[in-house]
Amino acid sequence: MINNDTSVLNSLKVSKIILPIAIGLAVIGWMIYKQTDLNELQKIPYNAATFFWLGIAIFMYVLRHLFYAWRLRIMTDYEFSWPKAIQLIFIWEFSSAVSPTSVGGAGVAFFLLAKEKLSGAKTISVVLYSMVVDTLFFVISLPLLYFILGAIMIRPGMNLLSDIDGYGVTFLTVLVLMIGYGGVFFYGLFVNPNTIRKLVLWISKIPFLIKFKPELEETAEEVVITAKTMKTKTMDFHLKAGATTAGAWITRFFAINCLIMAFVSNVDLSILDNLIILGRGEAMHVITSFSPTPGAAGIAEFLFGGFFSEYIPLGIAALIALVWRLISYYTYLVAGAIIIPIWYRGVTSAKNRK
Repeated sequence: MINNDTSVLNSLKVSKIILPIAIGLAVIGWMIYKQTDLNELQKIPYNAATFFWLGIAIFMYVLRHLFYAWRLRIMTDYEFSWPKAIQLIFIWEFSSAVSPTSVGGAGVAFFLLAKEKLSGAKTISVVLYSMVVDTLFFVISLPLLYFILGAIMIRPGMNLLSDIDGYGVTFLTVLVLMIGYGGVFFYGLFVNPNTIRKLVLWISKIPFLIKFKPELEETAEEVVITAKTMKTKTMDFHLKAGATTAGAWITRFFAINCLIMAFVSNVDLSILDNLIILGRGEAMHVITSFSPTPGAAGIAEFLFGGFFSEYIPLGIAALIALVWRLISYYTYLVAGAIIIPIWYRGVTSAKNRK
């Protein structure tokens, strides 16, 4: 994956932003046409509080970006400066936003860090450990929120397990997969990497997976390399990595709370309401992780109003969904399209000078 430059560069082309933007705006346009209520729009309180909470929502995404940049610095033992880490996170997020099926986010991450002259072992460790701590955040936070709130955290009207519909089944299925995935990687990285290596190598021999054998064999060796690296890390390293990961995800989801407070008139969110909205944001993210569209374009916008229907009137759901995606998604598409050519010229010119 590190050496597959052409494939990765194709996934980072500026033209990749056209499809997700077109899909997302088409769905938003349809929602505005079908659902928007002028009377509800007129109720939006365009006052100081509106712009304050809108500013806080934007600030949440600035914080999220800084948390990820901080995490990258921690995981690379501070080999990257703050400006460089911030730049790389923009490109990493861009790759996730366009979701290249041929390479994937991990492939782009390997490419970025390799181009920045990070050692092969450290590159593998950063990417795999990032995946593990991201997964662990959901494995810990989702059951905790479910324990506190119950099924209502998944979708409106789900107070009991018997109320769970297709969305709930999808959510619980993904959660179980996450717990299994996280448990396997945790065991492999911190308990017995050779057992996981043997398991992955055995899986690579299954007939219908034979075409993935090279990738699976590579993954098996990467787990062992990362495990060796993780053994040298202190508890302080793991706590900082976990804290910055939690900070990045919580600020991402809390931005929705801020947008509700900005655009919904006379809203008064209790601590419980804020937790429910936070939990719904996580649940929606988990469900849209199965989206076949780049960055869940169109699907996330469509689901948004339904997930927060107790707090957002249907007549302005499309407007808030649009603002949310402008902040959380389209910003990375545009920023990545600007930053990637500059970054690539920089790393190639540095290589040519040598």
